[in-house]
Amino acid sequence: MAGESEIRFEGVAGGIVPQSVIVAGFPEGIIERNRDAYLLSPSTLLDRSLGRRVTLRRTSPATGEVREEEAIIRSGAGGEVVLQTPAGFEALRCTGLNETIVYPSVPAGLSAQPTLSVRARASQAATATVTLSYLATGFDWQANYVAELSPDGRRVDLFAWLTLASMDETSFPNADTQAVAGRLNREDTPHQPREGGPLQLRCWPQGRTSDVVIVPQALVVTGYRARLGAARGADAAEQNIVVTGTRIMAAQEDLGDLKLYRIAEPVTVAANSQKQVAFLSQPRVRVEMVYRQRVNSSGDGEIETPNRVLVTRNRTAEGLGLPLPAGRLVLFAGGEARPILIGEGYVDDRAVGEDVEIVVGEATGVTSRVEEVAEDENGDWEDYQLVVTNDQAHPVRFEGEFDYDGEDVVFTPSGRRLPLRDGRPLWAVTVPANGTATLRYRLTEREEPAE
Repeated sequence: MAGESEIRFEGVAGGIVPQSVIVAGFPEGIIERNRDAYLLSPSTLLDRSLGRRVTLRRTSPATGEVREEEAIIRSGAGGEVVLQTPAGFEALRCTGLNETIVYPSVPAGLSAQPTLSVRARASQAATATVTLSYLATGFDWQANYVAELSPDGRRVDLFAWLTLASMDETSFPNADTQAVAGRLNREDTPHQPREGGPLQLRCWPQGRTSDVVIVPQALVVTGYRARLGAARGADAAEQNIVVTGTRIMAAQEDLGDLKLYRIAEPVTVAANSQKQVAFLSQPRVRVEMVYRQRVNSSGDGEIETPNRVLVTRNRTAEGLGLPLPAGRLVLFAGGEARPILIGEGYVDDRAVGEDVEIVVGEATGVTSRVEEVAEDENGDWEDYQLVVTNDQAHPVRFEGEFDYDGEDVVFTPSGRRLPLRDGRPLWAVTVPANGTATLRYRLTEREEPAE
């Protein structure tokens, strides 16, 4: 149609960032766009009806009798709702009766769905295919890994879910879904105020005077609060989150320095929900369980427990060789009837070729202790030994990083030189099954430099 037209895009994300909107396809472009932030909800319906006449319907809980009378709304949803009736002014739902406001119509400007509207101008009538693109807040995703350890502890069957999370009020059925792995350089976006929160009603105490609890120097007031409409902000945590799962593998593509995971089939992302789709399955990944500890070089003989670290390398030779997005990992081992959870950890973003190290919890069958075994009469040096004990039926690899003040003390292991990791001496040893391994070392005070 020639002239100006308004086109409304209903059902956009509630967290739409208006300044990011790109509308393409109009022959002569657009001249204005508007984010309609006023959603139809109990609170906006009340606020937009301020000063209007409504019907107040009351039901007696004792007899069930329904009585209606005209009222005028005198205050909005920001506080106690005050109504003016023929009997005077009163707060809604503070009489002890069941009360409902009946509105004659929906005020203009309220939309049942988040809406973006644009104004376009055309010199002549035309048919066009219009595309809307925008950024929106309130969405996130992460990887969730499930690994099952083989009986010999040398391999895992690795499976990963791509978990999609939406805190938005809009549902997107059968959507083409893609996830980008990596850190985007985004400026903080000013929060777009949205109308349409819950309606909360607070009243004075109801019942007999003996029901009101009085505490010296404090008044505890109980009241009635109604929860209507969809939750927003902190209240969203009270919403039920339904997690559903489907087995759909995602195709990985390069997106500059980032990685794009394109889900093969359409996915319905429901409002205020989580959904999981399968995107990775790698059987028989070669791993090693390492028992790692930061060792206090001058320990007092107390028994310590190292961390269990699942170690591999992101290469084809190990059974991987694909980008790994960050996410939680749960580790299972085979039980008599079913797999048993033996640890949890976190996988950092790892590119192909990088080392992968996942701390999955403290050890139970491997312990260590540092003991003082000798000292100089003048206090110039002290000898210690680190004893690692393994009560398991198979050998384990132990790695101990020694922590000491290098400015004041010289660390000298007995009979060998130790490599450094992050500037600390590292002792890597295989502890035999049901056996021990011992390292003796000396700590010597550094001499003061001559003046």
